[in-house]
Amino acid sequence: MLRSQLIERLVETHPHLPRSVVEAALNAILNEITDSLAKGSRIEIRGFGSFFGRARQARTGRDPRTGEAVPVFAKRVPRFRASNLLLDRLNHHTTPG
Repeated sequence: MLRSQLIERLVETHPHLPRSVVEAALNAILNEITDSLAKGSRIEIRGFGSFFGRARQARTGRDPRTGEAVPVFAKRVPRFRASNLLLDRLNHHTTPG
């Protein structure tokens, strides 16, 4: 689902709210998640999952075109772990085996 599709769905399910308010609310939520991750915080949304940052070590990579060694610097990457409730909803219709 694209961001624009999410906004459309929210506007459809909450017709009493103007599109600009829905868009501003979504932007505020996403900005807060992004800012918190940038500060190193963990974000937990009960029943949905948690967002957190994970450190990656510096390493030596290879340029696929030339095969030349290229330094890859240490960095933090966002991670998401789904809640059990979300996992149950995703797998509700599947049967083992």
